[in-house]
Amino acid sequence: MLNSLRAVARFFQNTIGWNRIGVLLSLAIITAAVLVLVHMLRNINVDEVIAALKATEQRHILAAAAFVAGGYFTLTFYDWFALRTIGRKEIPYRIAALSGFTSYSIGHNIGATVFTGGAVRYRIYSAYGLDAIEVAKICFVAGLTFWLGNATVLGLGVAYTPQAAGWIDQLPDWANRCIAGAMLLVLASYVGWVWSAPREIGRGEWKVNLPSGPSTLLQIGIGILDLGCCALAMYMLLPNEPNIGFVTLAVVFVMATLLGFASHAPGGLGVFDAAMLVALWQFDKESVLAGLLLFRLLYYLAPFVIALIILGAREIWLNMRGARAKPSLHPVTSVTAPIRSEIEAEKTSAD
Repeated sequence: MLNSLRAVARFFQNTIGWNRIGVLLSLAIITAAVLVLVHMLRNINVDEVIAALKATEQRHILAAAAFVAGGYFTLTFYDWFALRTIGRKEIPYRIAALSGFTSYSIGHNIGATVFTGGAVRYRIYSAYGLDAIEVAKICFVAGLTFWLGNATVLGLGVAYTPQAAGWIDQLPDWANRCIAGAMLLVLASYVGWVWSAPREIGRGEWKVNLPSGPSTLLQIGIGILDLGCCALAMYMLLPNEPNIGFVTLAVVFVMATLLGFASHAPGGLGVFDAAMLVALWQFDKESVLAGLLLFRLLYYLAPFVIALIILGAREIWLNMRGARAKPSLHPVTSVTAPIRSEIEAEKTSAD
């Protein structure tokens, strides 16, 4: 069986190429989402959408904003955890927080988060002595945190409420429960694998030591907390009636988010929204659309603007410090030397 799967994988790799398959899959998801959106929005009453926006209680918007802030706060621990996994414990939390917040805020909006977020991370961490390979390892561990959290939430959520997944994938409850069981089995097997002995993947400079069993549980907890905050933000922006329950909404939200992620569209634009509109058929489309618009404002636009301001201010600060450095210093050294001396001072005080 394993040899057959390998043969199929080699066939696709040699004849089509995984990159082309990924592009075709993204185009297929985006095309399907556009068709669904056109169908569902053709009878939308704009005045009713505006009315739904105005009808959203201010306390619900404030609660959603607080949950969004909680989600982005949790994202800072993606980098903090990754730094300690690759052995760079000397990097302080505030730098991990800066990198985590800005890389995800920009990556969520521009799309292709692996590349855009990686570029932001490299700009920040390179000043602290990290090279491109170490930044790539951070991206890998952070991505692993994301996927472990998603697998846990989906596995448990779909097992509990399979009909929520059925609203999107159109599969019967028994099939979704089987998929959820398989996800949880793979997840448990992975946790047991890393718990039994130290594990690593990759070769040479690209070798990454995987988190141990207890650390993996912490990693999963970080991912769950992040997704939970985001789902709660969306939950607060939907009408009180009909009440579908938070777990049901969380399953729908995570599946819609993953579809948007697979499309590589900036912010999952169109794909995420189409999936949410299809799955939340119980609500008035105008109310759901109003909630989606508010969610995009709070989760995507506002953090994006804040991240740009922070990065812009940081670049100005670095340039000013570099200009005050000795002219004989190398240009790169003149910018990073104050930061490196700051790290050394922190090490000394810690000792």
